[in-house]
Amino acid sequence: MLAVGAVVLALVLAWPIGLALWADSRLEHVDVLTDAADTPGVTYLLAGSDSRDGAIAEDGTEGARTDTIMLLHDATSGPSALISLPRDAYVEIPGNGPNKLNAAYSWGGAPLLVQTVEQLTGLKVDHYVEVGFGGVEGVVDAVGGVELCYDQVVDEPLSGLVWPEPGCRTVDGATALAFARMRYADPTGDIGRGARQQQLISSLSSSLADPGVLVDLPAQVSLARAGTDALTTSTGTGIVDLGRLALAFRSATGPGGITGTPYLADLDHRPGGVGSTVLLDDERNPALWEGLREGSLPAGPVGGLPEG
Repeated sequence: MLAVGAVVLALVLAWPIGLALWADSRLEHVDVLTDAADTPGVTYLLAGSDSRDGAIAEDGTEGARTDTIMLLHDATSGPSALISLPRDAYVEIPGNGPNKLNAAYSWGGAPLLVQTVEQLTGLKVDHYVEVGFGGVEGVVDAVGGVELCYDQVVDEPLSGLVWPEPGCRTVDGATALAFARMRYADPTGDIGRGARQQQLISSLSSSLADPGVLVDLPAQVSLARAGTDALTTSTGTGIVDLGRLALAFRSATGPGGITGTPYLADLDHRPGGVGSTVLLDDERNPALWEGLREGSLPAGPVGGLPEG
């Protein structure tokens, strides 16, 4: 009887270990990290990628884009922070001059995006995680949908989002993806979209922690398959690092964390040649980036447009 118990215990322990090893082996890796000097804490750059072959934006970029760019910083001391970087932020792109932030990805892929974010924030990117938009649907569907809330009625064909009435709904993967993409029907533009993207990931994180998912072995396999199909990570970033990322994300989006955007000066800045851009507040953001690095910022929301 003791031997049988030992075998059962071994099988229980081997399942999650074996699943993790299998999932780790399925991850695609890219060499994107720089040799920039280390900064305190652990910083993750999260990007949502979308291939749009043949599509040309008003800034002249085409092909792959990244509509979602988030910086997750797990401070050595102090609260974790999740900062949504507007894709249209007008920034200096190394070797290319000023342009929209997502142009860095279009021109130089993930390596140039990492360099641009490091130059902008002064934070060393330790891990890069890219999520294919098509994979978002699969992950949401694998957990049986997620609950999302929005206080407006929306029927926006560009994103495909149909939100028939204000309030909360449990949605499938296709609706969750449209929810995260939508911005043209949102009067706050990129600020609102960033908040909805953070809400989606927070809701998905809660669903992943549901006891029903944790004990449903077929659901775990389906989720691991969908998740690894959706993800590309920097070389050396594996399942364990993704687990730590999930914990840091939950901490950042919880009551003791920091969420928001950089400080913004203008949502319709038109410098010429690149269309409408988001102008960052160069006077206030240096203190924000320093506070993140040092873990000295208090918990709560940060950034956004100046009041008044």
